[in-house]
Amino acid sequence: MCLAVPGQILSISDESPLTRRGRVSFGGTVREVCLALVPEAVVGDHVLVHVGFAISKLNEDEAQRVFSYLRQIEDQEARR
Repeated sequence: MCLAVPGQILSISDESPLTRRGRVSFGGTVREVCLALVPEAVVGDHVLVHVGFAISKLNEDEAQRVFSYLRQIEDQEARR
């Protein structure tokens, strides 16, 4: 099973097509991510990230919906 997580691009550090990278926030946790697969993404956009690679762009509503689902899963686990 694979899991991709939404995050918001905070900054972009390299604009070269093959090495494009950026800092992405995942609900407060910030990681460096490869942005080469989403050349249209800009600072402020939400992207779906899998193993350190942004694989697609999302709109903010979709990203918030996924965060809500993840919080629900976390709440269920905490109740066990």
